[in-house]
Amino acid sequence: MDNDEPLEPETQDEPETEPAPQNSDETLYCEAEASVGVDKDKAARESSETDLEIEDTEKSFTTGQRELYLEACKLMGVVPVSYFLRNMEESYMNLNHHGLGPNGTKAIAIALVSNTSVVTLELADNSLMEEGLLSLVEMLQENYYLQEMNVSDNDLGLKGARIISEFLQRNISSLWNLQLSGNNFRDESAELLCQALSANYQIKTLDLSHNQFSDKGGEYVGQMLALNIGLQSLDLSWNHFHVRGAVALCSGLRVNTTLQKLDLSMNGFGNEGATALGEVLRLNNSLVYLDISCNDITNDGVSKISKGLEVNESLKVLKLFLNPVSMDGAVSLILSLKRNPKSKMEEIDISNVLVSEQFLKILDGVCAIHPQLDVLYKSVQGFSAKKALLQWTNPMKLIQSYADQHKITVLDFFKSLNPKGMMTMPVGDFRKAMIQQDMVPLNLPQVRELIKKLDDKTGMVNFSLLNMAKP
Repeated sequence: MDNDEPLEPETQDEPETEPAPQNSDETLYCEAEASVGVDKDKAARESSETDLEIEDTEKSFTTGQRELYLEACKLMGVVPVSYFLRNMEESYMNLNHHGLGPNGTKAIAIALVSNTSVVTLELADNSLMEEGLLSLVEMLQENYYLQEMNVSDNDLGLKGARIISEFLQRNISSLWNLQLSGNNFRDESAELLCQALSANYQIKTLDLSHNQFSDKGGEYVGQMLALNIGLQSLDLSWNHFHVRGAVALCSGLRVNTTLQKLDLSMNGFGNEGATALGEVLRLNNSLVYLDISCNDITNDGVSKISKGLEVNESLKVLKLFLNPVSMDGAVSLILSLKRNPKSKMEEIDISNVLVSEQFLKILDGVCAIHPQLDVLYKSVQGFSAKKALLQWTNPMKLIQSYADQHKITVLDFFKSLNPKGMMTMPVGDFRKAMIQQDMVPLNLPQVRELIKKLDDKTGMVNFSLLNMAKP
């Protein structure tokens, strides 16, 4: 818990009443005033049982949300969190590292049952335990406004995985983004979670990174991916998948049609796993982003991936950073794109690989076919920093000079590159437009510098950032 001062409700003193027994006929539910689109069946609600009830045999709660939370804190015997009280009407609620514990979490959950403002809830590193997680799950069955929740780093373990699995099987909340990183989930947890996700269509973004899944867990994930029709983004980085788990996972990916972003970095796929991924890239037409950094993939594995890239028409970003790949592997990657005129590749990250000037000449030829492409490499052999500086001029200065000569603004120049004339455009489209335009000839490093200045970190360049990108 942060050093928040205890807060008391600003109401007149009233005689304290003991909570009614659980079998009281006069139970009060803390419910949101549901709109027509989210109203649940009344009979089903009345028959449901929840720990989030505050029972009072004499009166019903008519107080506001602040008073409701303070009352819940009294009930649970915890100090109210001042940050929560100040931000109850905001859409983003960051309670990471507040040391809430199960009782503090339950008080938060009671207040959120009827909250219609909070859309994103951050609860990482709060020692939730089983009781705290249960209170959150019960809240989510009543709150149809909360869409994103982060309960990472809470050491939820197998018991927590069972609670989450049962919740996911119901498909009843509005939650679409669930962060479960660093919760000491092992293969038994993977089995429970994957069984639930096989039939769940609500969760679109799922983070299971920094857990303890091994090859058996990879088999469960593969089976789930073959059946799931909802997931669009999945983070499995920093687990313990090796060859058997990688092959099993890839068997599910081959038939999956919805997953667009997959992070498998910091595992142990090796060349056999890379071979399986190459087959995935040959058959899968939904993956747009694939991160397989630090997976012990050598040139042999990269050659198998390259075979898949020769026919793939969907992948835009491929990250291979921190794999033992040499320039030969880098050449095979970019040549595979040269053989595939339908490739949509925009970025390849091999930023630990030292390349040669010959590689750059080959890359120039590939970029003539795919002007949206950028390849991130470490440096060029024999290419001194002084020589590189002589070949590089600040691109903003060049554009400003062109704009001054033609009596236009820099913003007019950039907007002319966008067919829609809007202030934003996808990074790949911007890179392609900058390479193809002949008003201010720029090389790839210069275009990369422009993107760095204008990237709004959502995959778009934003020309409104020009004020911060002056020469």
